[in-house]
Amino acid sequence: MKIIPPGFEILDHYFKEGRVLEQIERCGRVCYKSEDKITPESAVPFIKGIIKRGHESVIEMANLVLDVSSERPEDFCDFFSVIPRFCQASRISDTQQVISGNPRSFRDLARRFPDLAIVSAIKKELTKHYPVIYQDIDSDRLVASDRVKARLLSPEEIDHLDSEFLIKHRTILVHITVNRAVTHELVRHRVASYLQESQRYCRYGEKRFGGEVVFIKPCFFQEGTEEFGTWQRAMEETERLYLKLLETSSPQAARTVLPNSCKTEIMVHATLEEWQHIFRLRASPAADPSMREIMLLMLPEFARLFPGVFSPIMASLNLQ
Repeated sequence: MKIIPPGFEILDHYFKEGRVLEQIERCGRVCYKSEDKITPESAVPFIKGIIKRGHESVIEMANLVLDVSSERPEDFCDFFSVIPRFCQASRISDTQQVISGNPRSFRDLARRFPDLAIVSAIKKELTKHYPVIYQDIDSDRLVASDRVKARLLSPEEIDHLDSEFLIKHRTILVHITVNRAVTHELVRHRVASYLQESQRYCRYGEKRFGGEVVFIKPCFFQEGTEEFGTWQRAMEETERLYLKLLETSSPQAARTVLPNSCKTEIMVHATLEEWQHIFRLRASPAADPSMREIMLLMLPEFARLFPGVFSPIMASLNLQ
């Protein structure tokens, strides 16, 4: 048995380097704790396999931002009538919009609404840049139109958007290590995308997991107290029962005895706007103490990266 504190890692280098496919793979492999299989060439076959198996939640873990223009303003009205919740749009003029969304949302649009000129233009542009994500979608039904243009923005262009556009279209990916009680609350936030370490597939009795279960140190009890000792004995007994069940059962069966204190890793991908909402709610004194513990660790780093966006939240919480 191992006890560790909560922690996090902001993985913004993938965005800054334009490594969309590598970001998706990194997130997907957290589910199965197979990060050791990542190589310079592994992202494309990994994503092909994910799409083939229909596990498209994995390809939500990136954000694509486009400059879209049309000579016919009504094209935007048609698009907004079907735009999914995971897409964002900002008006520049009657004939130009900034539109962003995760790769899965644009796949869904291309499959469901290929007759819309803006959808067709976006799919054409994204296929050019990321064929592994989009080339399997039937293009015969897509309607090509010279009046609509879509251009994928670079990371540098995104980071130089006006602040009102930046918070809607800029995303941050964070790799968070916490207990499962925290993730049960965290995944309730909308709109964001999540991938989490799977107790269904991870066999913690194996050598690569150290042959033991890892637990997050509870913020409620001080080490050396009677309460902490009671918690620790409960975790030791839980680990013993789990490892015993693994001798004759699958991980998905054995996991039924594991408690909320188990360590889990979760990838959280959200816009700056959604992160603002998360911090306002989860870093406040009214939040669950375990949730607030990790949020207070993360918030100063967010404020360092985007001071104009997150420093006011720190100030409102008297953290500056």
